[in-house]
Amino acid sequence: MKRHQIILEKLRQEKYLEVADLCEKFDVSAVTIRKDLKFLEEKRLLYRTHGGASLDNPYINERAVVDKEKISVEEKNGIAQMAASRIVENDSIMIASGTTVQALSKFLVAKNKLTVITSSLYVVLELLPYKNIDILQLGGYIRHSSASVVGSYSEYILDNISCSKVFLGVDGIDFDYGLSTTNLDEAELNKKMITAAQKVIVLADSSKFGKKGFAKICSLSNIDEIITDKGISDYNVKRLKEKDIKITIANLPTRIN
Repeated sequence: MKRHQIILEKLRQEKYLEVADLCEKFDVSAVTIRKDLKFLEEKRLLYRTHGGASLDNPYINERAVVDKEKISVEEKNGIAQMAASRIVENDSIMIASGTTVQALSKFLVAKNKLTVITSSLYVVLELLPYKNIDILQLGGYIRHSSASVVGSYSEYILDNISCSKVFLGVDGIDFDYGLSTTNLDEAELNKKMITAAQKVIVLADSSKFGKKGFAKICSLSNIDEIITDKGISDYNVKRLKEKDIKITIANLPTRIN
């Protein structure tokens, strides 16, 4: 059917489609579009989601940080370098866990006095040689897969501090579900981080859009900015702007300290 071919071509271009937009494009009912999407999913050509369809499986399984850090390396470094430009002298910032925010620590050494609060052991090890950076390592149980801490001890510390910005890594960004990760304890800690920060900046490569993790962190309305790479679709840029979320598209990094 020609409509199926057009749907698949449009999906290859935009990575995600909504039922409402397809109804408008083809001037057919939502029932008809859902039948189309069901048929195409049965042929394993797409994945149905709440209110639409995705080219990729939207549900994420947990993977170790040593595996994830090998994926989209240049894009993550470009995002991290752009994020570093948001930091000013004498700033107090929070860095959560994840490979993209972990990369941010590589670009902080040129800053002057700085305070960093983090749950990530990798971030601590990266910044430890630099005496101009004060580090507050959150405490608690260590997640082996992410080399980061979670739990009530970390949350207690965050109840008693405030910082200018939190740089948050996520496993999924879905326009209905919000931001998510694969671990419930990490999601709870991220919620505390958001409460303790004046500004929430999400660092996420473009593959994270249209994905869902097991544990919801927050709605998109809770964040101030998303920094991503050039792989983001025009559709996703449009949706973020409609929600009044600042979207910054980073170039590949110029250098790594």
